[in-house]
Amino acid sequence: MAEVQPAESVLQFRRFALAVCVIGVLVQLGLTAYYLGMGHKAQPHHVPVGLVSPPAERAQAAGLLTERGYFRVTDYATADDLQVAIKRRDVYGGVDITGARPHLYVASAAGPAAASLLRATFTTVVQQQTAAELRRLAQQNDRISVSRAQQLNSPPPVTDVVPLPDDDVNGVSLGFLTQALALGGTIASMGLGRLIPRTRRSWRRGIAHVSILAVYALGSAAAVLWSMGWFGVGTTADRGEMLGIFALISLAITASTAGAVAIFGAAGALLGAMYFTLGTVISGASILPEFLPSFGRHLGANLPTGAGVQAVRDNLYFPAAEIQHHLLVLALYAGIGAAVVLVTNMLPNRRNRTSEVDLDLAHRLEGAERREPVKL
Repeated sequence: MAEVQPAESVLQFRRFALAVCVIGVLVQLGLTAYYLGMGHKAQPHHVPVGLVSPPAERAQAAGLLTERGYFRVTDYATADDLQVAIKRRDVYGGVDITGARPHLYVASAAGPAAASLLRATFTTVVQQQTAAELRRLAQQNDRISVSRAQQLNSPPPVTDVVPLPDDDVNGVSLGFLTQALALGGTIASMGLGRLIPRTRRSWRRGIAHVSILAVYALGSAAAVLWSMGWFGVGTTADRGEMLGIFALISLAITASTAGAVAIFGAAGALLGAMYFTLGTVISGASILPEFLPSFGRHLGANLPTGAGVQAVRDNLYFPAAEIQHHLLVLALYAGIGAAVVLVTNMLPNRRNRTSEVDLDLAHRLEGAERREPVKL
């Protein structure tokens, strides 16, 4: 009988090790498929752009932009109207073909991928038009002046209406900040999920839990804002507004994760892990929403990470843009999560009405009474 127990222990260890390996491989397979599916071949889908053109040339110009489904065209009366729309982030850029030469307007701060796509498309179209003009002249045996030839061969004019700052040349800072907020919020929610149940359930415990989440959100936002200044990112933005947005992002992540933990127990922490592992990829920070598959685009826009990225980007670089929708998404996550935490803390715990702290205190008092000598 003495030899059976070690054999069973070895068998249990092997089963556990096998289960860990299988689960690890399956998780890795799922994440690899997800990441590659979202970003291995990012294709633009209906990227919003503007067009300023004479009525007679509108159909041809719009057809060149929309023939591959890359762009969605909105008409503007003047180049000034187009630039206002770019600053409001209604469109990522646009082209004005009312002058002697087409003029491209981009906003690299809205996303380098969209700006690069616009530049490449614009340059290709201009080159095709130039080649067609030269072929027409050659067929007619016409001669052109040197100045006309130089004009045809000169690079087309491009204006970056909202450029990226020198300290964020690749536009990747938003992704890093979102990852830090998501990871920190998940860890904080898990820690509070372990700490809060050590006190008796009551409305006071619910208010204390939500208050701690709010305090953490402010501290987290202040830390992110402070660290941004070390690298010159966001130095021109309104610090008060940025603090509020970062705090709302953090509260949306922590409160919703805490609410999931309150309902499902430790398994609810997977919601926070999803924000970090899945949500940051489709947040629009590194891959623009219009370059994601339809599923990723819609899901990402309605997660705290995606709504947070868009709110921060607009506040940093596009102060004229409307961010109410993004703030509403964040507020819903924060409000619903906080409400769940409050309600679950006020519900009676029939299985264990005495908290761990109370039990520990009772055991200590009982031990002290036993050790105390009886006085005669």
